[in-house]
Amino acid sequence: MNRSKYVGLFLVILIFGVLFIPKIIDRISNNAVVQDGRSASAEPLQYIVLNGEAKRVPEFTFLNQDSLFISNEDFKGKVYVAEFFFTSCPSICPIMNKNMKKLETKFGTRSDFGIASFTIDPEHDIPSVLKEYAEGYDVFSQNWHFLTGDKEATYALANQGFNIFASVNPRVEGGFEHQGYFALIDKNGYIRSRTDQFGNPIVYYMGLDQDDVDIQEVELLVEDIDKLLKE
Repeated sequence: MNRSKYVGLFLVILIFGVLFIPKIIDRISNNAVVQDGRSASAEPLQYIVLNGEAKRVPEFTFLNQDSLFISNEDFKGKVYVAEFFFTSCPSICPIMNKNMKKLETKFGTRSDFGIASFTIDPEHDIPSVLKEYAEGYDVFSQNWHFLTGDKEATYALANQGFNIFASVNPRVEGGFEHQGYFALIDKNGYIRSRTDQFGNPIVYYMGLDQDDVDIQEVELLVEDIDKLLKE
């Protein structure tokens, strides 16, 4: 390599150092490390904005496992996590509720934290069935409500209220299909989330265990619940 090539290489290294190393140091110092496409930023959690407005959970009223009417007003002033499931689900629901149990273990003694588990099979999942299901998970929190009610209202809440897909499908095992997402809601009823590496809200957290990732999304959710509880 001749002298001019050495000089050219030196200039490239120098320019890289000037332009990029300070940014890398700044990202590390501000805890903005990206893992598996999900941002671990220290920035406040984002609102989900649709049509120019922050997405808020619509009003709802359902019966819980103790045959008590529970509405969105019962979650006012609480950070809570919502899911859609059904008790006879043979596939993803047991995994989702195993992970939801981790959230209860971490935050279940707090009066400002709750969980809303909406069944998408309300004809079968009456309060007594939900009660037995909750006992199977040793639920101790007074704020983990397994909710059942009008079928049409349930599917409207899932598909339009949360934009989490749920439907009846006799062709799939169990007779229902739904997405295995958890939604995080703040104390004022707004859906919140962290951002991805591009600065966009991830919207929902995967309630299922995923292969080949270092950090499961339920672990990220624990961090973000804690963040909202401090707001």
